[in-house]
Amino acid sequence: MTPETFKEWQQGLPEAAGIYQYYDKDGSLLYVGKAKNIRKRVSSYFTKNHVSRKTAELVRRIERIECTIVGSEQDALLLENTFIKEYQPRFNIELKDDKTYPYIVFRKEDFPRVFLTRRMIRDGSEYLGPFTSSGKVRELLEFIRQHIPLRTCKLNLSPRQIAKKQYKPCLEYQLGNCKAPCAGLQTPEDYQEGLTRLRNLLKGNLSPVLQHYRMEMKRLADTLDFEGAEQLKKKIEHLKVYSARSPVINPKLGDIDVISMADDEERVFINMMLVRNGTVIDTYGLEVRRKLEEDARDILPNVILHLRERFRSEAMEVILPVPIELPGGISSIVPKSGDRLRLLALSQRNAEYAREEFHRRRKLHLTSETAEPRTVLESLQKDLRLPMLPVYIECFDNSHLQGSHPVSAMVCFRDGLPCKSDYRHFHVKTVEGVDDYATIREAVARRYARRLKEQADLPQLIVIDGGKGQLGAAMDSIRALGLEGQMTLIGLAKKEELVFFPGDQDPLRLPLDGESLRLLRRIRDEVHRFGISFHRKIRSRQAVQNPLEEIPGIGSRTAEDLLRQYHSVKRISALTEEELRESIGAARARAVFLHFHAGD
Repeated sequence: MTPETFKEWQQGLPEAAGIYQYYDKDGSLLYVGKAKNIRKRVSSYFTKNHVSRKTAELVRRIERIECTIVGSEQDALLLENTFIKEYQPRFNIELKDDKTYPYIVFRKEDFPRVFLTRRMIRDGSEYLGPFTSSGKVRELLEFIRQHIPLRTCKLNLSPRQIAKKQYKPCLEYQLGNCKAPCAGLQTPEDYQEGLTRLRNLLKGNLSPVLQHYRMEMKRLADTLDFEGAEQLKKKIEHLKVYSARSPVINPKLGDIDVISMADDEERVFINMMLVRNGTVIDTYGLEVRRKLEEDARDILPNVILHLRERFRSEAMEVILPVPIELPGGISSIVPKSGDRLRLLALSQRNAEYAREEFHRRRKLHLTSETAEPRTVLESLQKDLRLPMLPVYIECFDNSHLQGSHPVSAMVCFRDGLPCKSDYRHFHVKTVEGVDDYATIREAVARRYARRLKEQADLPQLIVIDGGKGQLGAAMDSIRALGLEGQMTLIGLAKKEELVFFPGDQDPLRLPLDGESLRLLRRIRDEVHRFGISFHRKIRSRQAVQNPLEEIPGIGSRTAEDLLRQYHSVKRISALTEEELRESIGAARARAVFLHFHAGD
């Protein structure tokens, strides 16, 4: 997008806090950013001379801009973070899942430890958050530990271990910070009561906790302990001040769909926000054309069911601007106050912005109708002279790093749209070193040998990322399987976007602005993305492989737990078999001990 073209967009950008999304000509998300004032922030990309080559390249690729309005800069930060994790745009920094914002974890143990973490492990533990201010949460946890005694040690406090009476109360018990459940001086019921008070505090339910402290303060005053009562009074005031609530992240909300609408004479603009575990994980806009003189309220029920099916939503609560009865026991709520009303207002602002943006672009003649998938496939069939409509397309690509970790990837498109359940990765088994031809030959052979064995349907079109050599290698496998003539194979060259057919000397050059080439590029880019992401995972996994996993009988989970508890392999190697048995059980302890002491 040039600065001149951007001027046509500029006036339609909102002067409000939110996030902005940049898309390229193929519709791929390039970048997500946050801003206090979206219009000013986006304008800076097109009015400054960029020193960074990366920023200049981003601006050169931008073809479309979308915005989502939120209530504050903090909400914009949280929503930006969620979008980056979900979609991993090319020009954003790479955020590892669940590692950006801190959570408070209630560890799944007999006497659960409570601590701050940036790593979410699916082990049945309870996680609260995420929180935007780790400092504020640490301050609150420290405050809570002074008044709700909980253990901080890493001892194995199973009933069996406590019954052995091998643990003694530590300094934390002497200081009053722990009631020594390790020594049997605190019952599980009493410990759980403290955890309940802690959960109430962290979830914003302060009433029962404040009531408990007020009663305690009154008791101290009745016993003339005015100093202690004054300290409790300060703590109550501190709790009242603490607040981490946000309409974008609020753990109390649970799973909710928020749907709003803004209409005109011809169209209804729908906005949907998906709230999961109290976090807005996605927003989606839909434009519905009126075919008759339907009221927007008559259109909304079918749209709601369509969107919920599209996003496979299982949320049992839907927030709406008007009362509507929904099937399946789904509760529809028209909120009057609180966070639900704020979320609905936020969704409504985005629906109204979509309506205003549409009319502004129509006045500037910027709107264009996107071709229907069926029309694109018919165009592709005509341009490639295919015998059948290519409703089922598969595409292959190779990936390696200087000959290491060679892999192949395959993506599937059905009816012109990605069918991610049919995507496949292939670990190369029969090829050593760098050999693109042999690698693609193996991947194609394995894929369609499996399809034949399962008596599954075959694609009408197979796209090979590469030129004549890669296409010829793929055809070798197709002929060996006896499938020649049952589908069409083409090669798509990277640089000049030329289409090769088996046996033809001259390639086909499709119109650069045509729907056919646009679809082929999209498929090719998708297999690139899928293959590269898989390749990165393999390299990362091998780069950080836990040496304990090499021990027979020790899995990744056990190896990870040992390193988390003892911090290094050297310390683990120095443990006795009895010490290991307390952490991982007798059989695995024996395997680890023998691995390090086999020659003793």
